[in-house]
Amino acid sequence: MGPAHSLSGATAWLAVGAVASGLGDPMPWPTLVVGALICAGAALAPDLDHQAATISRAFGPLSRLACKIIDGLAHATYRSTRKTGDPRRSGGHRTLTHTWPWAVLLGAGCSAAAVYGGRWAVLAILFVHMVLAVEGLLWRQARVSSDVLVWLLGATSAWMLADVLDDPGNGKAWLFTQPGQHYLWIGMPIVLGALVHCVGDALTVSGCPILWPIPIGRRRWYPVGPPKFMRFRAGSWVEVKVLTPAFFVIGGASALGALGVFS
Repeated sequence: MGPAHSLSGATAWLAVGAVASGLGDPMPWPTLVVGALICAGAALAPDLDHQAATISRAFGPLSRLACKIIDGLAHATYRSTRKTGDPRRSGGHRTLTHTWPWAVLLGAGCSAAAVYGGRWAVLAILFVHMVLAVEGLLWRQARVSSDVLVWLLGATSAWMLADVLDDPGNGKAWLFTQPGQHYLWIGMPIVLGALVHCVGDALTVSGCPILWPIPIGRRRWYPVGPPKFMRFRAGSWVEVKVLTPAFFVIGGASALGALGVFS
């Protein structure tokens, strides 16, 4: 479900921050915070192929239209690339947007837009992902609020965070330090968020075709996942009572590690 997807995305980026710190290339705190929020938002993005998903409602008519387009594109891709072992489908949910090529393409596109599009491209990327992060992490509050309030919060957060990142040494040149490479890292939490979403879906009863287009047996859209007895239904007690608390604990410990508290 949306909240667990977003929380797992934020946790994953904080874990990356802890690893980076351990390797001697720590993230400035704005990069850690912004990356976690972007990753939390990006962890909802693969479900743009589902009309009932949080992301399909997040931006009103625009996201609903995008959902229809993506669903059609995903379904067409499935039909044109399926092998004999892949069943027939009536829609595109959990197909194209739930694969590693889609995650990489989305992240690379956002990195290119941030590098070549300048501040306004960065603001657009931040705005979209801040809104999604609010919808995912604060889903109860977002549901009872108007869309306009959520958009205003996303826009305000994007503007403030962009200003913080722009200050020298505050993160726009993290990892990629050469001239012309500022914000090149911004695609990394987007790729990570999408992949974390796919891993989360792989743990559910339906699995996830994350490895497409690599064929497995007679199937190209093989639903990867653990043995069926280890899988659970989305929104079940395993997700709510086990995984969600674990994400809080791991995320908190990772954040402390990323900030050098344990060093």
